[in-house]
Amino acid sequence: MYVEKPMLVFLDKLASRSPEPGGGSVSALVGALGAALVSMVANLTLGKEKYAGVQGQVEKLLASSEKLRDELQGLIQKDTEVYADVSAAFKLPRETEEEKAERAKRVQEALKLATEVPFEIAEKCLEVARLSETSAVIGNVGAVSDAGVAVLLAEAAAQSAALNVKINVNSIEDRGFSDAKWDRICEILEEAADLRERVVQMTYEKLG
Repeated sequence: MYVEKPMLVFLDKLASRSPEPGGGSVSALVGALGAALVSMVANLTLGKEKYAGVQGQVEKLLASSEKLRDELQGLIQKDTEVYADVSAAFKLPRETEEEKAERAKRVQEALKLATEVPFEIAEKCLEVARLSETSAVIGNVGAVSDAGVAVLLAEAAAQSAALNVKINVNSIEDRGFSDAKWDRICEILEEAADLRERVVQMTYEKLG
């Protein structure tokens, strides 16, 4: 898995002509970075006498951000795997009518699976954005800039994941599936943008 290797391995492969990792994996990585920053704010708040009244909330915040970080780290790899399935489906033979039908069926199945991963990334990045707001509100003010960076990364990652959803749903024939996924993505992006605006404003206000 990429997360278990030096960062340079991921970056070199990303910069190469290899089709994976790509934008989906990058969006998961960026989302994981945002979650890690929320965890940082939480860790810098725990045990501080000044924040004694919110210790229970901060413990829950940390548990949630670490869960999201772990899930998003896993999605870095998962995105490469579903892309490989799409690529394999497109390479299936299509000499006969039966082969063409089977190939078309497999391509559609693979595209749906390839849509689910960036869709999940976008959902989780929205959760990171929500947690970043909590961290900005109750977290150590000395780390509020990190809460601001977290929400910026979370929204960027959600936007990036959305692009990967869009490129797949455009080729999916099941319009009910595609429309439902894209409608939800639009909701995610709207909320993520609102969170980014609020948290960044709060961050600057607390920085003075």
